[in-house]
Amino acid sequence: VFKEFKMVAVRPYRSLGIDSAASSSDPHQIKLYELPAAAQMSVYGPVVKIHPVVLASIGDSYERRNEGASRVIGTLLGTIDKHSVEVTNCFSVPHNESEDEVAVDMEFAKNMYDLHKRVSPSEVIVGWYATGFEITEHSVLIHEYYSREATNPIHLTMDTALQSGKMNIRAYVSAQMGVPGKTVGVMFTPLSVKYKYYDTERIGVDLLQRTRDAPNTTNGLTSDLCQVGGAAGRVQDMLATVLTYIEDVLSGKQTADNSVGRYLMDLVNKVPKITAEDFETMLNSNINDLLMVTYLSNLTQAQIALNEKIVVL
Repeated sequence: VFKEFKMVAVRPYRSLGIDSAASSSDPHQIKLYELPAAAQMSVYGPVVKIHPVVLASIGDSYERRNEGASRVIGTLLGTIDKHSVEVTNCFSVPHNESEDEVAVDMEFAKNMYDLHKRVSPSEVIVGWYATGFEITEHSVLIHEYYSREATNPIHLTMDTALQSGKMNIRAYVSAQMGVPGKTVGVMFTPLSVKYKYYDTERIGVDLLQRTRDAPNTTNGLTSDLCQVGGAAGRVQDMLATVLTYIEDVLSGKQTADNSVGRYLMDLVNKVPKITAEDFETMLNSNINDLLMVTYLSNLTQAQIALNEKIVVL
């Protein structure tokens, strides 16, 4: 079930050059090169956009790891365009690591990917992830496997142990380097990482933010009416901030900013021209429709529950 990769002269190097070992006649030697910290400020390649559900899934797989396992790995799924790689989903892959070799359950990874394709055909393999702070020697061999499954896959690392005091998330892309026919080096270049979310994911993120200062408290999802009220309150606060800024500019207390003025002009132009009476009529009509749908759904649920009890009798 597990396919084993034999480690062949794999040693970590932080230099970008070829050392004296490059004169070796073994063409199968593999070395790991990682950009030094000073050079990691220069980012090349696509931008990696990560969704919150991916981070939550990686953290959950790390918490559920087998006893004695130092890290977990998994497959990243998403979409690719010319300038970015968007990671929307992932799943963990069982593996075993020792000092001399690493074994990955390829059959499990293939079956999981086939199941995901049935649900989300648009999601493809874009790379793989590993928990930890640094790229290890075994990462080269695992990355070689994913290079056969995807074109130029990305490697995502997530510091679940908080070794630097926070959960660092980094993305890399690999490139081969070295002397042809001699020692082959693999260089991992860092990529820019950004976070993106859908509206449904934003609800979960906001819920998690409430427990950030008090981890022991329990918070549940609010009702739809409370969410509408909260959104209306936030809009009212933003409008108050805009009005304060406009009044300060008109009174000379604050210097006008042309960019802010353009944003405000675009905002005003997007507001539909409608009278207060027409707006009230439209709002009441939509509310009545919503209440009617809610009433019919509740009536249907009651009818189904009553029918089930009659059948049991």
